[in-house]
Amino acid sequence: MLPNRTTTWVDRLLDRLLDLIQLPAGDLLRNLVYRRLWTSILISSLGGQITLLALPLTAAVLLHASPTQMGVLTAMELAPFVLFSLPAGVWLDRVRKLPVYIVGELTLAVAVASVPIAHWMGWLGMPWLYFVGFLLGTVYTIAGSASQIVLTQVVSRDRLVEAHAKNALASSGAEVAGPGVAGALIKLVGAPLALAVDALLLIASAAILRGVKVNETLHRLDGAHFWRDLKAGVDFVRGKPMLVALACAVGGWQMFNQAAQVVQILFATRVLGLSAQSVGLSYIALGAGTVLASAIGHRVSARLGPGPCLVSGFALCGVGWAALCAAPANAWGVAAFAFTLFMFGVGAVFIFINFLSLRQAVTPGPLLGRMTSTMRWLILIPAGPGALIGGWLGEHVSLRAALAFAGVGAVLLAVLAWQVQAIRSVKVLPKVEEEDPPLGVEAMPGLPPVSQAGGTNLQPVNGN
Repeated sequence: MLPNRTTTWVDRLLDRLLDLIQLPAGDLLRNLVYRRLWTSILISSLGGQITLLALPLTAAVLLHASPTQMGVLTAMELAPFVLFSLPAGVWLDRVRKLPVYIVGELTLAVAVASVPIAHWMGWLGMPWLYFVGFLLGTVYTIAGSASQIVLTQVVSRDRLVEAHAKNALASSGAEVAGPGVAGALIKLVGAPLALAVDALLLIASAAILRGVKVNETLHRLDGAHFWRDLKAGVDFVRGKPMLVALACAVGGWQMFNQAAQVVQILFATRVLGLSAQSVGLSYIALGAGTVLASAIGHRVSARLGPGPCLVSGFALCGVGWAALCAAPANAWGVAAFAFTLFMFGVGAVFIFINFLSLRQAVTPGPLLGRMTSTMRWLILIPAGPGALIGGWLGEHVSLRAALAFAGVGAVLLAVLAWQVQAIRSVKVLPKVEEEDPPLGVEAMPGLPPVSQAGGTNLQPVNGN
């Protein structure tokens, strides 16, 4: 691990707190560098819970968006992944990732802060939200990939499932507290102004990230060729049957997930009759699900295997969406809404702690940027059509039809994924194959690596 050096009174206080709760000496949270990264994730996730509710509620309640417009809003958030993921991966393999991550947090702050400003100025409308959604998606495409790679520079690869589970736990804690806070804020000041709180939290997250120190090895760019290097990343993914199978399976899940997400709040407010604050309180069930899955996810993955654990996540999400589809418009329906959120929380954590760990575990360091972006591109290609299908079904058939499409589709996906040997047979986290040759500019002779440590002597455990 990175050297664990306590440098501030806050760090010493946290160490004493960890002693009080008897956290084992080898726990990742004992490591100062990882703990700062984890704290940033916690704060950013808390703000993200506000945006998760306030942005669609601004569209659905304040701007009276139709289901189709809600689908377009989601599609605008997803479009940058399709447009920019592959070139972003090539670029990320040539630059330091932590600064990209920090700038991304600050850009998100500006984007969400623009909504209350536009509302105050009288400019707010669906086109403005489309623009904000596209900007958010662009940041998630680039800085989101960078954040995933930063984790591999802080944590050894054999502890990636544990690290992703702890990251999910940070997000889960935010999901427990966040919806209630978001609901109260939205009721007090309105959905647009609540987004200003998210902007402040994102700024705080960026400030904490500035204290994360990693040592990163870059490679000289002499002879670099954009299209060749982009093709190298795609070829690497294509040459790994497990990565191809994971991309297809998680991509299918994303299609059903987005179909459900675009109508979920509309169903809660227009069919079940929930207020904005009640929707926020219901989302506490989502946090409870993610907390549970984050706490036990590492052990479940170790017992079942990363592949089977991931497949179980598809089924859990599908059961939740199917239950909401059949929910009556009464108190039982409200309970079904909370149940759906809980099942989604558990299922999504089971999916992503294993999906992220598996793809990072088999990828050589110089290809992490391109692999990450290629995989994100592949799994989100179906997401945009899924959002549009959900919106179209919600408007032209019924909101229940969109939920049925998502629920039945996710359950069938779990059945199909279980038949794929490349997923079902993964019982332990694989390792980088030694025979894998470097690809792209880093493979060219006479180009030794150039270390850019950002003024620190800390050595990452994975050698990157």
